This record gives sequence, C-alpha cells and structure tokens, in this order.
Amino acid sequence: MNLKRRQTDFLVLGSGLAGLVYALNVSKYGKVILATKTTLDETATSYAQGGIAAVTYLPDSYEKHIQDTLKAGCYLNDEHVVRTIIGESGGQIKELIRWGVRFDKNSAGRFDLSREGGHSEKRVLHWKDKTGFEIQRALTEKVKNNKNISILENHFAIDIITQHHLGEYVTRKTKDICCYGAYIYDNKTGNIITILSKVTLVATGGSGNVYSNTTNPPLATGDGISMVYRANGEVKDMEFVQFHPTALYYPSEKPSFLITEAMRGFGAVLKDVHNNEFMYKYDERGALAPRDIVARAIDNEMKQSGHSHVYLDSTHLNKNELILHFPYIYAKCLSVGIDITKDKIPIVPAAHYLCGGIKIDIDGQSSIKNLFAAGECACSGMHGANRLASNSLLEAIVISHRAAKKSSLIFKDIVLKNDVPDWNAEGTLLNEEMVLVTQSVHEVQEIMSNYVGIVRTNLRLKRALDRLEILYKETEELYNKSVVTQKICELRNIINIAYLIIKFASQRKESIGLHYNIDYHK
Repeated sequence: MNLKRRQTDFLVLGSGLAGLVYALNVSKYGKVILATKTTLDETATSYAQGGIAAVTYLPDSYEKHIQDTLKAGCYLNDEHVVRTIIGESGGQIKELIRWGVRFDKNSAGRFDLSREGGHSEKRVLHWKDKTGFEIQRALTEKVKNNKNISILENHFAIDIITQHHLGEYVTRKTKDICCYGAYIYDNKTGNIITILSKVTLVATGGSGNVYSNTTNPPLATGDGISMVYRANGEVKDMEFVQFHPTALYYPSEKPSFLITEAMRGFGAVLKDVHNNEFMYKYDERGALAPRDIVARAIDNEMKQSGHSHVYLDSTHLNKNELILHFPYIYAKCLSVGIDITKDKIPIVPAAHYLCGGIKIDIDGQSSIKNLFAAGECACSGMHGANRLASNSLLEAIVISHRAAKKSSLIFKDIVLKNDVPDWNAEGTLLNEEMVLVTQSVHEVQEIMSNYVGIVRTNLRLKRALDRLEILYKETEELYNKSVVTQKICELRNIINIAYLIIKFASQRKESIGLHYNIDYHK
C-alpha cells in the first residue's frame, strides 16, 4: 500500500464552517477526505464572536438586508449573488439548528437578535459572544461521527494538482485548466501525500497574517488563494482588506483579541484619549457606521493625537446585562486587568477579513474545472468593497451548500487522473536557517502594515512592491533548494497575498470602501 498516495471522491481543504458544511453535504454521495493544517476545530470560524446575519422576524425583511449589504459594499457587490444568499438564509439557519447549533433566545422563546454596524434592523443571531465557537463545536461533532468523512489533521495543502504537473504548459490564458487533487504535507511524518480527487473544495480561510496586527489565528496565511493563483486560477477584489475597528490593544498578545461589533450595537461608544465621543464627526450613524468608516475614523484619531489606541466605553451600560451578553469578552479583559463594567477598553483596528479571493460563481465554482471554493478564501461578489458585519458566516454556509449540490451532480462523470506523479523532492536539502523564514515573515508584515493598511498612497504602494520584490526572489531561491516545510510554504503564500493586494490596490484609481487612497480621495 502506498501511504503517500490516496484517492477520494471529494477533497476538502479546510475545516471551518465552509469546509464542514460542504463535507457533510457531499458525504451523502461519496467518500470525503477533509484535510486541515492544524486540528479540526482550530479555525477562523471558532474565533467569530458576533454572529450570523439573517432575516427572521418583522419588521425586518429580505429587501432591507439586501439594501444594507449593497450600501455597505458601495454597490460594487454582485446584486444577484446578494439576493440569492440572503434569500436562502432562512433555510440555512434551520439546517444549522438541525445539526445542533444553539442560538440565544429571549424569555418569549424567540431569537435574541443583536444589531451591528451598517444594519438597519436587529438581525444577528448569536450564542453569547462565542457564536463561531458554538457553530464549530456542533459541526465538528457531526463530521467526526460521519463514516464517509476521513479527517487528516495537521496536514498542510502545498499545491493543487493540474495539467501543469503532467508536463503541460499552463498560463493564465489557458482554457479548461482542471484540478485533479492536491499535494498535502503531513506535519507529523514530513511526507508529501498525493491526494487524487474528483472534486476539490478550497476552504482554507483568510489572510490576516500578511499584517502585523490581526484578529486572525496564526493559520490564516492565505494558503488557498495562493495555491489557486499559482495554478493560474482567477482571483478578484484583493484590494479590499477589512480592518476590524475594535481589537483589544494589548501589544504582547497575538492574535489580537476581537471586541465584537455587537458591543457597539448594545450601546458601547467610542471615545478618544480625552474621553470625548468622536464618531459623529465622521458619520451620522456614529459607532454603528460600517466598518470601513469606523476603522478610518479611529486611524485618523490616533494619528492626530499621536496615541497608540482609542477607547470603547461600556461603563454606562447595565452591568448584569453586559456580562450576560458578553461573558467571554468580560472574562478576557478581566484577565488583563480591565473590568469592562468600570474601565474603558483600549482598542485599535486590526486586519480582520479579506473581501476578495478566489473568483467563484454562485455555486462556488472557480475558474479551474472541478475546483470549488467557499468561505473567506473565496470571492463570490457578496461583499463588494466592504463586508457588512456578520454576513461572512451566512455567505459561507449558503455557498458551501450550493457547491455541494453542484459537486454531487458532476462527480460521477469524472475519472481520477492516475498518471499524476508523486511529489519530486530530488536535489533539495534540509534548511537549518529557519531565522531566514521567520525574519522574512516579519518584514512582509511590516511592509504591509506601514504601506498597504487602512490608508494608502501611490508612493506607499510602489515602495511596498519594490521591497516585496526582493523578499520574493530570496524566498523562491530558498524554497527551490530546500526540503518542503509548512513554514516556508506559508512564507511563500504570505508574499503572494501581499503582492496581490498591492497589485489590485495599484490598479484601482479611486477611493472606495475598504480601499482608501489619499491620492484619489475626493
């Protein structure tokens, strides 16, 4: 038996909401291998505090949710996609509940909905302030008990397999590029496994660690987007990086601890270092303006004052209600000496969500045949220039469900490509100078944070690209002569993501949504 070679009907890369929903749905039709780079439950989904946006009661309506989404996205959204995803939200919420996900309810037995920035109504379902953790818990349990799903933990996807690996010349102009599976690095043995699949789903999450300060877990290094781009697949909207306005300012901690937007919906207000509210200077909605506006406002206040943070003040709110709704935040802040019922919370914006990614249609199909994508690594057109709060979990479950349905219709007619060669490591040596990799990661993060952050200029973008070019050449040289490790692959992916963000940002000659360039500001 060749332990370095496996076959399956469906290959899922990633174990967050998008990957688990897809795996559970396609497991009804065939065998599934689910590979995840750490443990099954260590995902960006598990860090999501706020909740999932969906229309459940009057006076809310699908049309209100649609218009809020389009407005937040500066009308660069794909309206058909927005209408489809929001229109299917009710059914997907019911499915989550059938799978064992719990949402908070009030004394009348109805969903206890919260409101977040950019929403005109209360429509965010949540489980305390650990909604993502609750969703991850329920779906992880379902997947573990599914006999058709084989789980590979601590397995890192290096590259998707296409005609390129059969010796064919493939470029961005090549039509009918086809995915045959993926090369997967086993962190325990160091082996690289060839997994051949009829259909592959990329659900590898976000790219927050391209920046120094991020709410994303360390695993968010843009792996899926980078793999697809290297395979000459299409990517889209990479300039739109959402910075969450309110991450706890505690410099020694990584990732940055997120203070959910729901706290502002509950009544917490933003204040400067002199205890003055400031958001109404920037937007009539105050602290409940969309995230791009709030993040830029905080960035401006910090630059004007010269201070490293501003404050979120919840001390005027009912103490018992505050702790009841946000027990995780209360406990976390208390652990670093901040009592949110008595003390203002020091906060700072942090890289949080990438609105761009692998270009997909409403069924999750990428530009590469038999390759689907869902979740934060994918770009369906739902978010446009700025994501409306709590729309990401909704998008992930709807797209994954549709991708599974489409995959189930096509996989039986697909023949596995058995002539794909195994990984060739000939001529490579074990690289003992890991300091080179670690230092390069820090350099990329500093470049992106300083030059390609919340506020950009043409000069900053050019300087970032010039410096990144040096790191790219050094890293490719190191990669080509080194035995593969997860760390060096993650560095390549971070550099790739940084390049794409800079490239797309340089091409957009306007300030809109999350892309704010002073040179094009009206």
